[in-house]
Amino acid sequence: MKLTVNGEDHQTDISVLSELLVALDYEGDWLATAVNGELVHREDRAGFTLSDRDRIEILSPMQGG
Repeated sequence: MKLTVNGEDHQTDISVLSELLVALDYEGDWLATAVNGELVHREDRAGFTLSDRDRIEILSPMQGG
């Protein structure tokens, strides 16, 4: 399946959002995720099935001042 993650194309057999995050080394409750522009809440990631050509955005908070 072809996915776009943060603007970069990826080929994968992973079809569950939570598993994709682990495979890409994005772990932690502090992440914000969106698929095709729709927010996916942390508690829904394990049951969220990805589809071919989905666009995934993974955001993390920034520190600064």
